[in-house]
Amino acid sequence: MQFRTLGRTGIEVSVVGIGAWQFGGEWGHDYSQQDVDAIVNEARSQGINLIDTAECYGDHLSETLVGRAVKRDREKWVIATKFGHRFLGQFERDQLWSAAEVEQQLQDSLRALQTDYVDLYQFHSGDDDVFDNEELWTMLQRQVQAGTVRHIGISLSTDISVRQVEDATRIGAGAIQVVYNRLDRRSEQAVFPLCIEQNLGVLARVPLASGFLSGKYKPGATFAESDIRSRRERRKIEDALHEVQQLRSSEIPPDVDMAAWALAWCLKNPAVTCVIPGCRNPQQVVSNAAAVALLETG
Repeated sequence: MQFRTLGRTGIEVSVVGIGAWQFGGEWGHDYSQQDVDAIVNEARSQGINLIDTAECYGDHLSETLVGRAVKRDREKWVIATKFGHRFLGQFERDQLWSAAEVEQQLQDSLRALQTDYVDLYQFHSGDDDVFDNEELWTMLQRQVQAGTVRHIGISLSTDISVRQVEDATRIGAGAIQVVYNRLDRRSEQAVFPLCIEQNLGVLARVPLASGFLSGKYKPGATFAESDIRSRRERRKIEDALHEVQQLRSSEIPPDVDMAAWALAWCLKNPAVTCVIPGCRNPQQVVSNAAAVALLETG
């Protein structure tokens, strides 16, 4: 495993992490503690030390499963979680942005994670109106001073707010999380130059484009109703699958695993600190970690 410094936070993180959205149950599978323990154990053996979760991946369900899985060696892990939403049901959320509400969310997250501090506490896909809240940032700075939060981050929504990145240093954030993959390169122009300028760490989420860059699917593939990808327009699914097919023939060496290539592709951008792909099982953890070998060979 390779490690990089997460920008101005100074935290050393593995270049491959674990995205834990799926543990909340919305990927079409209910994860048991045994399932999550097996994934986290494999991450340990691969040298992975960062897990990204959130308050609304289930009602603190993902956090609870992660917290139990890392409890025995909590100090070795970088736990990133988020604030601003409340889980109401499958793909349904409420938003809670006042300083008092977020402070309560933090306490609920700490309890779920069975820890007394969060390494990276991230503003979760809010718009500029709720971002402009000095009382919120003042409260979070107090949490940093108290040691309850080690560092503040901003997890951008899919509708990228450049202004939030511009204001990151001012509000005390040290890291940005953003969608970035070979099929979605918007961040290269809109976000990454600002991150480099401010020395902000970058967590690249959805680096496998929701599995399209895994190499498993060909044009015409369909997804079960329980699979979130089935909610997309059919035309957009087909466009993505055709683009992936073209990449397979034009950019990816024939003997290279597409998923590992896609993760390494993200990591070769100098702005990116860590990719945080989801993983369904320990075997996918191993596959994701294989991206490091492609970095070493150039």
